Order: sequence, then C-alpha cells, then structure tokens
Amino acid sequence: MRLKVKAFALACGLIWGFGLFVLTWWIIAFDGVTGEATLIGRLYRGYSITPIGSVIGLIWAFADGLVGGAIFAWLYNLLVGRISDKQE
Repeated sequence: MRLKVKAFALACGLIWGFGLFVLTWWIIAFDGVTGEATLIGRLYRGYSITPIGSVIGLIWAFADGLVGGAIFAWLYNLLVGRISDKQE
C-alpha cells in the first residue's frame, strides 16, 4: 500500500504544528510566560513560551512537519515499490 505524499505531509504538518501550539499554551497555563531559551527555541527562530511565540512555533513546526512527512512518505513509497518488485 502506498501513501499519498501530499496528504501524509499535510497531516504531519498539522499534527506537529498544532501539537507544539497546544503544548506551548499548556506550559503557559501552568508555569506562566517565560523568556527562557528552550531547545525548540534554538531550532525554531523566534519561538518562546509566549502567546506570540506559540504562533511562530506553529508556523515553524507546520513547515518542519510538512517537509519531514513528505520525505518520509516518498521514501516509504520508494521502498515499498522496490520490495514489491522483488517479490513478483
């Protein structure tokens, strides 16, 4: 079974983007707004545990998930195609 690359990439982007967005607001709700540098903040320029930072993180994470999901689905389809060719 092959994956639809665009659909898989979009799903990964949405899950990762909104996941980071919700996680940021979860931290804000329990610990408050912090200006501390985080590991994700080092990877995603402009991200921080703030309301604006959550939107910036959503955008970065969506793009990251989109590209990562597309690469994963493309490689998966490539490997599935080669394996099914050898079995026939």
